[in-house]
Amino acid sequence: MSNPETPEKTVALTGFEPFADFRVNPSWEAAKELDGKIVSSFTIKSFRIPLVYQEIKPAITRIVDRENPAIIISLGQSYHPLISLEKVAINLADLTESTTLYNCKTRPQDETLEKQALNAYFSTLPLREILRDLRKNHIPTEISYNAGTFGCNQIFFHLMHKINSEGSKALAGFIHVPCLPSQAAQLRKQGRRIPSMSQGTITNALEIAIKTTTFTAESSNMGAKSY
Repeated sequence: MSNPETPEKTVALTGFEPFADFRVNPSWEAAKELDGKIVSSFTIKSFRIPLVYQEIKPAITRIVDRENPAIIISLGQSYHPLISLEKVAINLADLTESTTLYNCKTRPQDETLEKQALNAYFSTLPLREILRDLRKNHIPTEISYNAGTFGCNQIFFHLMHKINSEGSKALAGFIHVPCLPSQAAQLRKQGRRIPSMSQGTITNALEIAIKTTTFTAESSNMGAKSY
């Protein structure tokens, strides 16, 4: 296991595989487009996460242990019309009332994600600065205080629990992105109306968010000591 006190100049970016009847997931489409890109001297490494209840924690744990990144941003798909910068992850999985399940068909009910953990963790990404920079670039963005109780909140919570329990100096958090136009068109045929955002806008938003976060990392004590 890498020493969390000396993180690498790497941004680990995760996106989920498609779920439900979709053939794509905008979170992974954006993540893979940024894979290998260098932003402010930080190298982006992208990873696809299975939307399988028992596999999410091992997947994010392996990524953090192997890559020891200075920044970890997990992404997921929402049905909102804007980029949602998630503030808080809660120690709960619950799909009791949901019509959408994990790809393994699991339906957790009032399930505690981590038995020996806090009830909630906050993102350590510079959310206000990201919000400012995205809005400066005319990208509709919000800070959200509800990441749900599905796979997105799950990976967010496992990530933040690991970071906090190890005393890692990494900046970590979760961002929801809107559906793609192709997904909106697919659901429109089924009589549902959902907002969408172009792949180019989503990818541009994430690159701006990463650039803002690298500036914070470089400016922090972590950056001064490690780099």
